[in-house]
Amino acid sequence: MTMRNLLPGAPYPLGANWDGEGVNFALFSEHAQKVELCLFDSPDGGSESETVALPEGTHRVWHGYVPGLSPGQLYGFRVHGPYEPEKGHRFNPRKVLLDPYAKAIGRPLRWADELFGYGIGDPAEDLSFDDRDSAASAPLAAVVDSKFDWGNDRSPGRRWRETVIYEAHVKGLTQLHPKVPEHLRGTYAGLASKPVIEHLTRLGVTAIELMPVHHFVQDRHLLERGLSNYWGYNTLGFFAPEPRYSRATSPLDTVREFKEMVKALHAAGIEVILDVVYNHTAEGNQLGPTLSFRGIDNWAYYRLVGDNPRHYIDYTGCGNTLDMTTPKVLQLIMDSLRYWVIEMHVDGFRFDLAAALAREFHEVDRLGAFFDIIHQDPTISQVKLIAEPWDLGEGGYQVGNFPVG
Repeated sequence: MTMRNLLPGAPYPLGANWDGEGVNFALFSEHAQKVELCLFDSPDGGSESETVALPEGTHRVWHGYVPGLSPGQLYGFRVHGPYEPEKGHRFNPRKVLLDPYAKAIGRPLRWADELFGYGIGDPAEDLSFDDRDSAASAPLAAVVDSKFDWGNDRSPGRRWRETVIYEAHVKGLTQLHPKVPEHLRGTYAGLASKPVIEHLTRLGVTAIELMPVHHFVQDRHLLERGLSNYWGYNTLGFFAPEPRYSRATSPLDTVREFKEMVKALHAAGIEVILDVVYNHTAEGNQLGPTLSFRGIDNWAYYRLVGDNPRHYIDYTGCGNTLDMTTPKVLQLIMDSLRYWVIEMHVDGFRFDLAAALAREFHEVDRLGAFFDIIHQDPTISQVKLIAEPWDLGEGGYQVGNFPVG
């Protein structure tokens, strides 16, 4: 079904942005030949209710404006282009893809063979092409309304020498806490509850460092063995709070609950630091699923082996490494960091496998683009920044070698 009242829209900001009258959609893909927006009526929908090609391309950003759409709208993308894994391209328009700038998850993925761009079990492995549609099982984004009553909320602004950090897992800290109301256990609201805040205050804690709360994927091989990815170091959405940690039933309420948690912790004088995983994504190696970046533009988002771009450079031990040498990937990460500070009011970040973020051509470079861009940023340079100082590449152990700040 084609939407008739689609307007050209704007290439910035990226993602889905509601202005009170409609939604502007913008997606970066350097090598795409066509990008389609897919709108879904409900998370149970087996297929999209409307599909329309984004009409404009500006500096490799595909964009369009849909009047009348509201917050809560579920959406994904189909991206057309060459399927040539041996050349680094893995476009497959039969796969619905999650917006890298999704600010809320409207539906987590439901594992199925259709999520893979190639035929599972095919002797040619990832060189084969799977033409089954993934619309019924793909993760979907939801349009958000950023409005929230922060009141007089502000960062406690603790100096480093006064800082006492408590590293915690949202669910692990609250799920079995006898004084946390049962309906709040395992959630952001539970972490912001009076018993938890009193406990942290009694300990003298000034900052809580949350293990990953960016939307992450439960690995298929774990679920098939009756296990789960408890820790969450398997990010798919760098802007969206993980919905599993919310008591809310709607994507918009998940975002609101996270903000309420930050506001309550700040009121108690406690800063919020996020453990963030920007070094790789949940799509894994060449045999992984096509959920987002791989299908949007594999070549542009990931570090590929120079003489064999079918394969990924893996400094993380997780199958892939995001390509920090490209401007749009750097922009993605900086936009994400800025969003969590400005819109979600967090007070700092702990970077997982930070050495992988500092690699330019191969070696860890303390003067690399990632550090340069953070130092000049008026927002990110002013919050607390912590580096986990290693990765799995040669020369990856860099304790004490990160630049000032």
